[in-house]
Amino acid sequence: QVQLVESGGGLVQAGGSLRLSCAASGLTFSSYAMGWFRHAPGKEREFVAAVSWSGSGTYYADSVKGRFTISRDNAKNTVYLQMNSLKPEDTAVYYCAAGNGNSRYEKPMMYNFWGQGTQVTVSS
Repeated sequence: QVQLVESGGGLVQAGGSLRLSCAASGLTFSSYAMGWFRHAPGKEREFVAAVSWSGSGTYYADSVKGRFTISRDNAKNTVYLQMNSLKPEDTAVYYCAAGNGNSRYEKPMMYNFWGQGTQVTVSS
């Protein structure tokens, strides 16, 4: 049974930082690309960042480029999202996803498995 468990969310002031983690189990982690998406109330689910199975390729939404960094540790079956210079518009539930589909990294259809999400709230 595949499980993706996110942690690290919380409440932070604008300009602050958070690091999200996603621990994976039940799959060959190093064979999967990993992505982060977010869903804010009243908005559609939005791609945030992705990393290739090897970690050599990283991809970001324009809205987070230069502020967020995705990384992975295949020895720990964990993917991270370092979020700096947070803005109120970054407030959302953040989901990690694992995928080996034949699609672009920013497309949800790329991903086979999803976590339950962790809330990030940025106050102004």
